[in-house]
Amino acid sequence: MKQLLKYKKYLLNGKAVNKFRVRILIEVSEKRIIIMRRKLFSVIWLFILSLILVTCSVNQPQNSLQPEPSEAVLSIWWNRGYYLEEDEALQKVVTEWQEKTNHKVELLFFCEDDILQVGIDALAKGKPPDIFFSERAEYTLIPQWASEGKLLDVSDVIKPIKNLYGDAALNSVYLYNNFESKSSYYAVPIMQGSVHIHYWHDLISDAGLGEEIPKQWDDFWQFWQNAQKILRQQNDSNIYALGLPMSIDASDTYIIFEQILEANNVQIVDKQGKLQIDKPAIRQKIIEILDWYTSFYKNGYVPPNAMNWLNSDNNTNFLNRETLMAINPTMSIPGSQQEDEEIYLNQMRTIEFPNNPNGDKPRYLVSIKQPIVFTSSAHPHLAKEFLSFLIQPENLGPYIKGSKGRYFPIMPQLWEDPFLHDTKNPHISVASQQFTEHQTHLFDSSINHVYAQVYIEHIWSKAMQQILIDGLSPTEATDRAIKRIKEIFEQ
Repeated sequence: MKQLLKYKKYLLNGKAVNKFRVRILIEVSEKRIIIMRRKLFSVIWLFILSLILVTCSVNQPQNSLQPEPSEAVLSIWWNRGYYLEEDEALQKVVTEWQEKTNHKVELLFFCEDDILQVGIDALAKGKPPDIFFSERAEYTLIPQWASEGKLLDVSDVIKPIKNLYGDAALNSVYLYNNFESKSSYYAVPIMQGSVHIHYWHDLISDAGLGEEIPKQWDDFWQFWQNAQKILRQQNDSNIYALGLPMSIDASDTYIIFEQILEANNVQIVDKQGKLQIDKPAIRQKIIEILDWYTSFYKNGYVPPNAMNWLNSDNNTNFLNRETLMAINPTMSIPGSQQEDEEIYLNQMRTIEFPNNPNGDKPRYLVSIKQPIVFTSSAHPHLAKEFLSFLIQPENLGPYIKGSKGRYFPIMPQLWEDPFLHDTKNPHISVASQQFTEHQTHLFDSSINHVYAQVYIEHIWSKAMQQILIDGLSPTEATDRAIKRIKEIFEQ
């Protein structure tokens, strides 16, 4: 509650007005409220649907996008953006498509933490939307749904402009359908994200630590620990060095941990998707990394409440200057401050990851955001028509730009936008380099759909909490994680 009040004060000071809007305040509420709300989905679906539409109704498109029930209607359920511009850009595409085709659309936005469960429940009832988009589904449910034969083959959407996509985007949606014993395109790639590091430049200057952040792995992480000690000595603050989530309730936890595994060259599955976790060297590396990651918490460099964070809490703690540095799987943190030039241009910085422990340049994990069409959707042909319209570069480009740099293009020609390379922007230009000047790699769930269950069960987050709460050793927690992962792959 103290954190929520502090963030309300932050809002009243005018620094974050219209940035995270209602969603942040909902997500920083006590976790039990959200858990109770999710449990109600399977019992009183209609009530929860109306509740979601009310709690997420700020700036939602109204009657112009909701035609009479008697008409043939294309239903679209979409992950609400962090910024009004994102939602407006999609509404513009919808409106133009309606005018061009004379088809009607019902466009509904849902909160990030709710939309997956809403989709699961609707699919179970046999009444899913025609088009479904969640910003988290590519990690978990999309590979599984494709394997189970629940997704429509959208090859005829992708193939006409296949040459406009990069290889990673195409590979991410080329999934195996176990029901039909074939691989094909079962989602439509629209944009990509990666993991980014942000820090308070003005606080580092106050600490007298200079302008340069170390680029070598061990020096990099030690730098933030030293900064915490100096800042606390100078002004008796309670700032923490690192915003590292340790929570089972945050997908940020496993996303960031997977990037740490990548930096240490730990490949849980090989290029063919075969599990390698039995190898002694892989097991030993996981033990060492879990010990290293959780040691920051044990030694007081991570906020104590990080074990209970939702995805938004990493942002909130950083913006309230309770953490000096934060790692985040989108660019939502600096994006939320674009209207405050003092914060955006002078106080906050975005930097690349340090070199890997072996000295190599970092290779970044990327997630490809992708809407889908269910095989049980009522209007699959209309859904394909709309998606074909959306992914035309002249339509997709403005939508991605509306995210204010939270996400980045997957079509090479869209990288020509000067917005992405403006060196006067201390955030977007740096983040762009992660995609254009470094190697990238898809998450393991895109290589083998079975690995998606590892994310669904929060295997790595549970291992962290077994160490920090239950008192298990890193070796014991690792062996439990390996045992469960092997069971998942053997099912």
